[in-house]
Amino acid sequence: MTVCIYSTDILHIMASAPAQQPTLTVEQARVVLSEVIQAFSVPENAARMEEARESACNDMGKMLQLVLPVATQIQQEVIKAYGFNNEGEGVLKFARLVKMYETQDPEIAAMSVKLKSLLLPPLSTPPIGGAIPAS
Repeated sequence: MTVCIYSTDILHIMASAPAQQPTLTVEQARVVLSEVIQAFSVPENAARMEEARESACNDMGKMLQLVLPVATQIQQEVIKAYGFNNEGEGVLKFARLVKMYETQDPEIAAMSVKLKSLLLPPLSTPPIGGAIPAS
């Protein structure tokens, strides 16, 4: 008797298998978050981020297209060692975990703010009163 398994069968089995949800303690989350922040300081990663930012020219749409994928890759390189999958989904799960711990731990909250500042461009504030000056 010969059993044939097709690639679609394997994909179905993989998709239906419950995903291993990484769980981190507050202390572990601090360590991982610290490592993620440090990863952005590695010269190669800093250069990649700078190149993406320059290409985006402070245009939010281009930031999402150019900077966000680079930032996601940098984070994935760190968090995969802690059980998060090596796709965008892993970064989202890690972000949700950090968000949950932000309210419980001031150190995580501070590191989260620092990470966001590395990812997002500085926002210019509108003039007082919110009015746009006439030209």
